Amino acid sequence: MIQVLIQAIAGSYEKRLYNEKTLEYKGTRRVSRPYPYAYGFVLGTHAEDEEAVDCYLLTKDGVKSGAVVECEPIGLLEQDEDGEIDHKVLAAMPGQPAEVRPELLNELGDFIQAVFAEYPEVQVHVGRILSPEAARNYIQKFRNA
Repeated sequence: MIQVLIQAIAGSYEKRLYNEKTLEYKGTRRVSRPYPYAYGFVLGTHAEDEEAVDCYLLTKDGVKSGAVVECEPIGLLEQDEDGEIDHKVLAAMPGQPAEVRPELLNELGDFIQAVFAEYPEVQVHVGRILSPEAARNYIQKFRNA
């Protein structure tokens, strides 16, 4: 199980920004498209991009922005920004069925490309969806010591 701080709820155009160490609220950023799923970061991680590991929570349940939820990694979305790895963990709520279906890659890829269209100076590439084991290994790699 992992703990994820929710920054954006499904259907929202807003992402709340938090200090990833203290969890202090810092402000809000608006995006061009609504988030298809709740989005946040995995507590206790620090990735190569100097930020916590990002996570999409594949639930349509009404999780609240600012909530910390326990969930289970079910996949890893390959993503890089300007050649730097910035993969996204895909997670599900315990006891809720969530599958990594073929349309999911297109849905998330379309969302990511639309959001980054506002930043033409940043080149974003979305790759494959990897296994739950790959997601767990990725999280473990960036666990704070």
